[in-house]
Amino acid sequence: MALQAKLLRFLQERTIERIGGRSEIPVDIRIVCATHQNLQQLIEEGKFREDLYYRLSEMTISIPPLRERDGDAIVIATALAKRFSEQQHKKIKGFTKEAAQKIENYQWPGNIRELENKVKRAVIMADGVHINTEDLELLNTTEEEPSIPLNLKEVRESAETSAIKRALSYSNNNISKAAKLLGVTRPTLYTLFNKYNIQINNIEN
Repeated sequence: MALQAKLLRFLQERTIERIGGRSEIPVDIRIVCATHQNLQQLIEEGKFREDLYYRLSEMTISIPPLRERDGDAIVIATALAKRFSEQQHKKIKGFTKEAAQKIENYQWPGNIRELENKVKRAVIMADGVHINTEDLELLNTTEEEPSIPLNLKEVRESAETSAIKRALSYSNNNISKAAKLLGVTRPTLYTLFNKYNIQINNIEN
């Protein structure tokens, strides 16, 4: 907390003093900060100064964890595989379909660092030109991994089914309201019910 007070004073006055010095020296700099901790919670716990927080957070950028960024994992993994294959003097062309799906479905609790470590190991261990699931060592994960389809038809059907169920939830199973939310007619919505085998209880017109 004592250091936080000094930092706050520096940010407000934009001056520093050399150790043993007697005069203040003005500085013109830009401050960029990063943290993986919940500063609001630390403020409530009395571990972080609220005035310092507001001084630092004039502009904030929130970077979500890898598991919340659909499609990013495989893009980053591909770039890492290329980098590490060049370092190891190997001719890795990419990932097998199963390995790519594994990368996309895995939750990555260790975020980017875990992904980097797994890909580096996979490049070293790979016997062929494509990295497979065994190379990644993601086979024995304890978390249940969601199934993310790659086929465009399956993706569309999954998205439409999810949207219909959400609309029904928002409208309390009122068909007219749900159809309006979805931007379709009632007959079209009934057709979609049959197409995706969606069973609705307590339907309201």
